[in-house]
Amino acid sequence: MPAAVHAVLVARSSPEAVKVLGRTLEAVRSQTRPVDALTIVVCGPIAPVRELVSASGAEGVIEASAATPFAAAVEFAMRRVTPGASVWLLAHDATPDATALAALAGELERGPSIAIAAPKLVDADDVDRIVSLGQSMTRFGRAVELADGEFDQGQYDALDDVLGSDIRGVLVRGEVVADLVPDRALLGVDEGLDLGVRAHLAGRRVALVPRARVAVPRPARKRMRDDFRQRTAQLHRRLAYAPAWAVLLHWLSFLPLALWKTAVQLIAKNPAFVPAEWAAAIVAMARIPAVARARIRRTRRASWAAVDALRATRESLRERQASHDHPIVRRELRFFSGGGAWAVLAAGVVSVVAFLALLSWPGVAGGALLPLARTVSGLWAEAAFGRRAVGLDVVSPADPFAAVTALLGSLWPGSPSFALLALWLLALPLAVLGAWFAATRVTVRSGLRVVMAALWALAPSFLSALVDPRPAAVLVHLLLPWLLFAGAAAHRSWGAAGTASLLLAAVVACAPSLAPALVVVWALGLVLTCALRPRGIARVVWTLVPSAALAFPVVLAQLDRGTPWALLADPGRPWAGPVLAADERWRIALGFPTSDPGGWGGFLAGLGLPAETWWVPILLAPVALAALVAPLTRRWRAGIAMIVIAVLGLATAGAALSVQVAWAQSQPVAVWPGAGLSLAWLGIVAAAVIAFDVGFAPRAVLRAAALIATACVLLAAIPSLTAVHRGQAALRSGTDTTLPAYVSAQAAIAEDVATLVLAPQPDGGVAASVVWGASETLGGQSTLQSTQPALSDGDRRIAEIATDLVAGSSADATGALAERGVGFVLLAAEGEDTDAARVLRLSAATAIDQRAGLVRVGETPRGVLWSVDVDRAPRPAISDDDAQTARGIALIQLIAVAVALLLAVPTPASHRAARRKPRVIAAEYEEVS
Repeated sequence: MPAAVHAVLVARSSPEAVKVLGRTLEAVRSQTRPVDALTIVVCGPIAPVRELVSASGAEGVIEASAATPFAAAVEFAMRRVTPGASVWLLAHDATPDATALAALAGELERGPSIAIAAPKLVDADDVDRIVSLGQSMTRFGRAVELADGEFDQGQYDALDDVLGSDIRGVLVRGEVVADLVPDRALLGVDEGLDLGVRAHLAGRRVALVPRARVAVPRPARKRMRDDFRQRTAQLHRRLAYAPAWAVLLHWLSFLPLALWKTAVQLIAKNPAFVPAEWAAAIVAMARIPAVARARIRRTRRASWAAVDALRATRESLRERQASHDHPIVRRELRFFSGGGAWAVLAAGVVSVVAFLALLSWPGVAGGALLPLARTVSGLWAEAAFGRRAVGLDVVSPADPFAAVTALLGSLWPGSPSFALLALWLLALPLAVLGAWFAATRVTVRSGLRVVMAALWALAPSFLSALVDPRPAAVLVHLLLPWLLFAGAAAHRSWGAAGTASLLLAAVVACAPSLAPALVVVWALGLVLTCALRPRGIARVVWTLVPSAALAFPVVLAQLDRGTPWALLADPGRPWAGPVLAADERWRIALGFPTSDPGGWGGFLAGLGLPAETWWVPILLAPVALAALVAPLTRRWRAGIAMIVIAVLGLATAGAALSVQVAWAQSQPVAVWPGAGLSLAWLGIVAAAVIAFDVGFAPRAVLRAAALIATACVLLAAIPSLTAVHRGQAALRSGTDTTLPAYVSAQAAIAEDVATLVLAPQPDGGVAASVVWGASETLGGQSTLQSTQPALSDGDRRIAEIATDLVAGSSADATGALAERGVGFVLLAAEGEDTDAARVLRLSAATAIDQRAGLVRVGETPRGVLWSVDVDRAPRPAISDDDAQTARGIALIQLIAVAVALLLAVPTPASHRAARRKPRVIAAEYEEVS
């Protein structure tokens, strides 16, 4: 005799639920195999559904709170189930076909070992699409749908034995129903899978019945909530299934596992899962009573081998992933076949020819260049909050640029300063490489990618920064095209967003003056993302986070002392090199950062020709005119975006000339406008390439225009590319120290030795500074010191000691030096050798020679050196409060950078996702495979 069937229907009390509940009740009444009893559990006020449930013929109606989960509602109804009756579990929105129950009951009758018969769930709005048909799980307990979202073509109708299923519509055999009650601690997730695992461990089976169809709505996914529930259910099941001796070990592993999963999810480009992971771990650890209730020991009859045979394997997961992959729409990159590699190689040859002398130099110096710290640990110590390498007892946050120089120096750990020489030699090919990849965002044509790469490497601001060395400006120019490459795709990929966030942080660190313009670009991108692609908002927002994390200590320090404009100061060594005067601001629109455009004035004068340079800016006109055409083409969106970037760059460069917030000894130093010009040149060149790609003229004309524009820019670059050979470059050979070799040797023994450097000034004054260690370094510079509006106490004390030394007063200057850890005094030989400076140098040397406690070491290439022949006091350690501040800042910055790095790491999945989207951004066409 067939077993009785008792249906349990869980209904929600809401206007939406009322609409579908009537349809579900009608479907239950229309079954060809009628139910023997029906119990309805109403979650929420019963009034809205009272009429429906009263007419349903239910043997009982239970009213529960609106927050009652499905499992708890079923548990309430189990008390009314007829003993021995099979239980059919339904939700108010699960509408079965008329033959569904007959098929499910027939399956139970034919298979005595079957504990659960599961139907095929189909989409209520499209019954030809499968919502769920069986579930499995991985080795670590993650639930896996066997069929989800696919068209129903009968391809899965041969499936029979599965590990579990969606709980909606399942029929549970009466003799085991008491042991297979859904677990309310699962929060409505994986309840059917959990029942299936318990059934298999009890020696039973879960059978699919594809001919039994139940229509259900496709749930509206709320990612954060659903991720939390799924992960909580997974961790809860892990504790419920584990052997007794392993429960505590699993419980203790949840927080370390959350940390590991955080890294894994960031690498997998799923940062939204991270909060859910931590919340799930905490909740799962706190619900000990729920775990005790869910333990499987009392029902287990079989081994885990019965479950392992039905787990999802890696191979099956890969096959499922492959079946869901979208078609590839991206062409091959064609870096080698498209001429990109040849362009880089050609740029390398040009670089070697232009900077041939560098091959014999031990290092580079001049301009804003300084050596790097001699050790990797020293490099990264300069990048942290703490004692600065210049000044007396100066404790302050490091400029973000120090982290960039630390990273650069770490590339050549044996001799970090050599990395600067390598940077200069490789600058041109690296510029070509970055611009070629940036060009892939604006065109698919290989020739135009090479044109953009050449135009970028020949940028006047870049060549000026190489000839009159400005390391921060060189790095900015090399990083900007990569920022365009990654930033243009940041809205559609977490990998691109992570990469763009790191590049943006590096660009702002090297050129803080670009921050306002880049923030405007970021804000415009955020607005467009909100309007066109809301799913990418979080990615675009993230791109700003590492920059803020690295800059906030310096920002707070500058704001605290009331010098917000000082935030725009160029990092590194302040240098008042060649630059346009503030009253020549209008000339910045011509594209050159110096009054001698491209160095042509000096070049012509060296040839004995009139130094007329009015015609030089005309050489840039073809590129500029082509850029203006870009907004008029069919790719006007991208064209307008590039023009906006160009305008912002020009505005930044013009404004920079009016900002003088730093000092180099006694000279004010304006913000370098070349960084703004590099940004403007990026927009102009990209817009010009768009015009050359999809302009109105015939293809042959556009090709000729691109070649003419490139030739004109190459002509403008000739003086800069030959400046080193002609001796008209500030770039010169250097070593890894700015101090005499004797000081460097002593500093290797005692790291905390300081040197008082006295530099005669052209007006007869003297500039005094204290340098700690073997050398003044690039990463040891601080904009907080170079932009301070007034003398600090330490500066006053240095000035007093220097005055006593130079003037030959009776004050105990030697004792004052020793008290502050100063071991050497250097009267520098560098500087403008005016009559006043020569007089000061001679008088100062005589006065210091007569000072007791100072022993003359001798003349050196760096100047005259004296040693302090008095016991030195050690350099004071930083206070506990400063140490705690340093640890807090380092932790925040490391977390931000680590998250960005994990997001930026490419994976096979991210590569597959990228290939499903065109490489060109904002194009009116798509690439085809």
